[in-house]
Amino acid sequence: MKLNIVIPCYNEEEVLKETTSQLTALVDSMIEEDLLTECDILYVDDGSKDNTWHIIEKMQLVSKYVHGLKLAHNVGHQNALWAGLSYSVGKCDAAVSIDADLQDDVKVIVDMVNKFKNEQCEIVYGVRKERKTDTFFKRQTALAFYRLMLALGVDVVYNHADFRLMSSRAIEALMQYPERNLFLRGMVPLIGFKTDNVYYDRAERFTGESKYPLGKMFNFAIDGITSFSVQPLRIIITIGIICVGISIAEMIYILIAYFSGNTVRGWSSLLFSVWFLGGLLLFSVGVVGEYIGKIYKEVKHRPRYIIEKQI
Repeated sequence: MKLNIVIPCYNEEEVLKETTSQLTALVDSMIEEDLLTECDILYVDDGSKDNTWHIIEKMQLVSKYVHGLKLAHNVGHQNALWAGLSYSVGKCDAAVSIDADLQDDVKVIVDMVNKFKNEQCEIVYGVRKERKTDTFFKRQTALAFYRLMLALGVDVVYNHADFRLMSSRAIEALMQYPERNLFLRGMVPLIGFKTDNVYYDRAERFTGESKYPLGKMFNFAIDGITSFSVQPLRIIITIGIICVGISIAEMIYILIAYFSGNTVRGWSSLLFSVWFLGGLLLFSVGVVGEYIGKIYKEVKHRPRYIIEKQI
């Protein structure tokens, strides 16, 4: 069995050597135990601004496992991961995607391969047991995001990021999805092949800073919701119907008060209504605009990435 390990990288010069060291030791042991016959460690440099690519080039000269793709521009984690998976089609029996920061337990790859070989699982998800290494805010917002996705009818694996094994057949099926707005955590479950989970404890980042600050996490969550669910649009319709009902009830109350001579003059209720409905309209237009923006991106059919170098 040949395995590809796909690792998207963006400004990861501080951790690459340790990542390669740990993965090389793991691959050597798996080959000795006859779990693997071959393995490629494929780094995808997502337009890094530091020495990430130079380090990959140096490691490739001394390691028989290391390969590299350099993207011409920063296209984001999901597109970089797609590039690595696309490159792996036809070159391996299965591919594992994992981040470079060593927070995901590399030893779990052994369990993934065993499930692939012994139980014929074509997709194996790496799922966190707990989120102790996250801050309280990040932990609560992440859990709220997964709950919201499930409530909106999106098929996602709870507490799973992008640490997974996919068979070559599953990758080929994934490549048939044409959309440019990628949310792989929602796309992979749509494939429908036999799946299973392996559980692990997520470690602290080995070194460096997270490449997913609050702003990127928020944008990623919005992309995930709007790429896989039209429920926000239906919620707007529901809110609109409720507002119309309230308006009708208020109109009836005003007429009754007028004819009974109990009208009360004042600006508070008027201003509240104006601000509330104005804010609701702006919010609704923004949600609709998000969907229209996605349509705009899709119809242009621009390439997801351009490969500048390959080693």
